[in-house]
Amino acid sequence: MSGHSKWHNIQQAKGKADAARGKIFTKIGREIAVAVKAGGPDPASNAALRAVIDKAKANNMPKDNINRSIQKASGELGSINYESIVYEGYGTNGVAVIVEALTDNKNRTGGEVRHIFDKAGGSLGTSGCVSYMFDTKGVITVEKKAGMDDDEMMMTALDAGAEDFDADDDYYEIITSPSDFASVRDAISTAGIEYASAEIRRIPQNTIRLEAEDRDKLLKMLDAFEDNDDVQEVYHNAEYDEDGEE
Repeated sequence: MSGHSKWHNIQQAKGKADAARGKIFTKIGREIAVAVKAGGPDPASNAALRAVIDKAKANNMPKDNINRSIQKASGELGSINYESIVYEGYGTNGVAVIVEALTDNKNRTGGEVRHIFDKAGGSLGTSGCVSYMFDTKGVITVEKKAGMDDDEMMMTALDAGAEDFDADDDYYEIITSPSDFASVRDAISTAGIEYASAEIRRIPQNTIRLEAEDRDKLLKMLDAFEDNDDVQEVYHNAEYDEDGEE
């Protein structure tokens, strides 16, 4: 899978930064509210809610917190209307950046996103200016455990409808089309295989290599985006060495 490991490293770095700041629960709670409002509070009949719950578990969100978020979304928070907005732009050295947000005030969020781009020496672009550089895919990650066989795992994934499969020393990564994501995830679970994460993601088709100075500029911008409660996900197509990034 050309380029996928690079994407995985980028997302792992992003995930660690989110967790360190303790903001991920707030962001997931907002996603739960949107999913509950759109499809109801029962994850058995609400695929979007199941996906968010998977994300919550992968980020070590306690079960009680998840349940409270669902209950709140069904009650007093049900009157809050969050709007999904996608911003596209450029970071240092022409890196493509996509910012996905959920907001109850798009004017506020739009101004804050533009300010972050500008402050980092980047620029907010128009809709569609960089999204064509990314593929939207389902990504299911399974931690390798004793007794697991690479070939058997690959056949299980492909038989369930996966598009691609990748294995390294610690994880299996299963790639699906967005339309097949839920069925493949459920088939993996039904086979008795516990997955570490399962999400719809944007994967860059190609990457731009950054050296230390440009990498640090980009990471500061990403930190600023992820410190914003309205920002849910940030994607980019940069590739860099991780030394000294934290």
